[in-house]
Amino acid sequence: MAAIAAGLILGMLAPGMVNAADTGEAAVTEGTDIYRGFLLDNIYHSEEEGDIHYNVYIPDSYDGSEPYALFFTLPGYQGLYFQGVGENVMTEDFGFTAQEYIPEMIVVAPQLNDWGETSARQTIALVEYFLNNYNIDESRVYAEGYSGGGETMSLVMGMRPELFTAYLQGSSQWDGAYEPVVESRTPVYFAIGEDDEYYGSEPTKEAYEAIRALYEEEGLSDEEIDDLLVLDIKDASYFEEGGVSNQHGGGGILFSHDDEIMGWLFGQTKTERS
Repeated sequence: MAAIAAGLILGMLAPGMVNAADTGEAAVTEGTDIYRGFLLDNIYHSEEEGDIHYNVYIPDSYDGSEPYALFFTLPGYQGLYFQGVGENVMTEDFGFTAQEYIPEMIVVAPQLNDWGETSARQTIALVEYFLNNYNIDESRVYAEGYSGGGETMSLVMGMRPELFTAYLQGSSQWDGAYEPVVESRTPVYFAIGEDDEYYGSEPTKEAYEAIRALYEEEGLSDEEIDDLLVLDIKDASYFEEGGVSNQHGGGGILFSHDDEIMGWLFGQTKTERS
């Protein structure tokens, strides 16, 4: 069973890494329960951002000797911490289907308390913790946010987009700044139902157009922009064929199993853009 020894691995550092206890940095309280390979309810005690709850999948093959990819997935409202431990990984499949694309990848599924700036800062702190304490291939650090998690992750992108290789936003709206994303050239894929019941698709279209306009101002060609920015508006037939009647909730189900969407995300590497 993958990550069955995750409790031990959480304390394992890559060669050359420094133990948090030796640097005065906050430590991690490890969880004990496992759900489909995820070690649940670990707590990173950040000195700056407080306690950050997260679930984590670490492949059995990870021993710190080789760099692994890293994937952060932020859930919708139903997966926030107050909804119950592990509700994010129990109700969304992004963290599981991701493993099919890059088996040698650590998957982190934070359970935050809201979708605002505090949660965005906590996400950044947790990303930095993993980058500093695990052997991570920094050319393959991926982000995804669904619904409220997309709002949070867009705030993260407006603060520290350079931490990530690419970002997938599903059934959400953009709350963060645009300029840092353009400056860092971080690719973004927007996926949403045309008639999303919660957000509608207009906020997503507006965010796409705003980022595209900034790239145009910098002199990028249409082809160059298309490599960095994707707008994928799904019509009603997409959801009907997928067997769901609600476009907003259906996005959380179907997008994680859509090879075009997920394949785009995990097909990105920073080295290809350098």
